[in-house]
Amino acid sequence: MANPKYKVSDRPVPVSELVDTLSDGTKVKRRIPRMRACNEKDAKGKLCAGHLKRWYFFGDEVKRKFGPEAEIYRCEHCKTLYLPSLEEEPRTGTLAW
Repeated sequence: MANPKYKVSDRPVPVSELVDTLSDGTKVKRRIPRMRACNEKDAKGKLCAGHLKRWYFFGDEVKRKFGPEAEIYRCEHCKTLYLPSLEEEPRTGTLAW
């Protein structure tokens, strides 16, 4: 039974799209707007939900594919990489929440 306090939305739930897979098997996905936690599922279907942190020290393969100054986020648990959303402004410098 749905919660009567909240109406059911007819809009589809946004999903992070898989952009690429690196040679070591690391997935590279595109974030959805205002996404702060990883939505990768393991083999059992359990959600990772690790915090996405800005990653500055990526390797040569990531630099070749996305540029040396790319804005990359990485999940602190499963190490999945995320590129910024196309719908929001790219962030630079120090983030202020």
